[in-house]
Amino acid sequence: MFKVNFNNVSNGLKLLVLGAHCDDIEIGCGGTLLKLTEQYKIAHLHWVVFASNETRKKEAHTSAEIFTSSISKKTVRIFDYKDGFLPAAWSDVKEEFEQLKGETEPDIIFTHYRHDLHQDHRVVNELTWNTFRDHTILEYEIPKYDGDLGNPNFYVELNKSHIQRKNEAILRSFESQRRKHWFDDTLFTALMRVRGVECAAGSGYAEAFHSRKMVL
Repeated sequence: MFKVNFNNVSNGLKLLVLGAHCDDIEIGCGGTLLKLTEQYKIAHLHWVVFASNETRKKEAHTSAEIFTSSISKKTVRIFDYKDGFLPAAWSDVKEEFEQLKGETEPDIIFTHYRHDLHQDHRVVNELTWNTFRDHTILEYEIPKYDGDLGNPNFYVELNKSHIQRKNEAILRSFESQRRKHWFDDTLFTALMRVRGVECAAGSGYAEAFHSRKMVL
């Protein structure tokens, strides 16, 4: 449900960003996070990634520090669940969500898209809604081979600085992914350009999200 309490914005936004894998948050909502940190005081940010290995975990910490460098109060957790096996670890991952629920009352939660075809992504989405039932939840998208991009209904316009900073941080941080045929700034920028066209962004670029419910 999209329901931000703007009366508390002066005290700073509390954000929770969730990703199944080490580069999901950055690809899905990195530009939006950069814009939010420019325009609002961030009271606290929880950055949580569930699947990683030793190499990917180091990369994820490096990237998270770049994207959150202007935020003084933050918690970054990179768990080491096995990539591709989150459904098999459902109960353990649910326990991690319950711990998060006791630690934060976020104004906005960023998580995976409900109809994402990657099983790990769907687990994170389902547990987000299972755990946080009365919060602002925006579901981001990840381009991939499966071709599962949907029709988003919530857009955040980005300027060229956001795009450049986002792309550079991703490519610089995740060296282990550079050999993958889809992992380049051309793809990241192309998707933001398409979404910018869809929302008639003045800059021509945007990130897009799925919001199931909105309350004004």
